[in-house]
Amino acid sequence: MNWLDDVRWDENGLVPVIAQEDQTGDVLMFAWMNRQALALTAEKGEAVYWSRSRQRLWHKGEESGHIQKVHDIRLDCDNDVVLLRVTQLGHDPGIACHTGRHSCFFQKYDNGQWTSVDPVLKDPERIYK
Repeated sequence: MNWLDDVRWDENGLVPVIAQEDQTGDVLMFAWMNRQALALTAEKGEAVYWSRSRQRLWHKGEESGHIQKVHDIRLDCDNDVVLLRVTQLGHDPGIACHTGRHSCFFQKYDNGQWTSVDPVLKDPERIYK
């Protein structure tokens, strides 16, 4: 049996993926993978996702240079969520978010509203040319 068969893919053939920084434990981003993306991630040692908006494979950092080196691939107890332990390359500190921030989870709920609590490390206009 193929290890990919153990994953509980959704009705669209996708599985949710959380990317977590290996050194700090920071949750960097959430994305999706199909079978091919997960297989390529394991093969390359770099994160490859499925872009639902573009309907194609997306090698993280292909445009920005902010590649995710994968140290560990884990599957949760229900086999329906993948966790990647990564080092975010291309900038120090690493930029995982297309907004130029370290993490995509930069908005914090505070007293009835969302507040941006993490700085923009690099202007997205300079990242995506």
